[in-house]
Amino acid sequence: MCGSESQDLGLTAAGNAGCACCSGHASTEGETPAAQSTVVAEYLVEGMTCGHCVSSVSEELSELPGVGTVDVDLRSGGLSRVTVGSAAPLDAESVRQAVEDAGYRLAPVS
Repeated sequence: MCGSESQDLGLTAAGNAGCACCSGHASTEGETPAAQSTVVAEYLVEGMTCGHCVSSVSEELSELPGVGTVDVDLRSGGLSRVTVGSAAPLDAESVRQAVEDAGYRLAPVS
């Protein structure tokens, strides 16, 4: 482009201070009620040391019915915090078994 002429590409709405994702006007259109009512639970897992450990635990927990998200805060050699988002509360025994199937242990609740 050689001139000082600009062309509106229609990517911003008139009077909007930013794009749709960061203008503060989040749309809930199309969200399902389940997405709005996620149950979040945190667990402490012993024995994880690397990214492969994270992948193993995440994969096993993701296979539990209703699990939508698994987030791991790895503390190599310590207690790693695992946050699980699900459609309904998870059975504690199912979570324990999934973590053990991955080769690790849930830390005892104190």
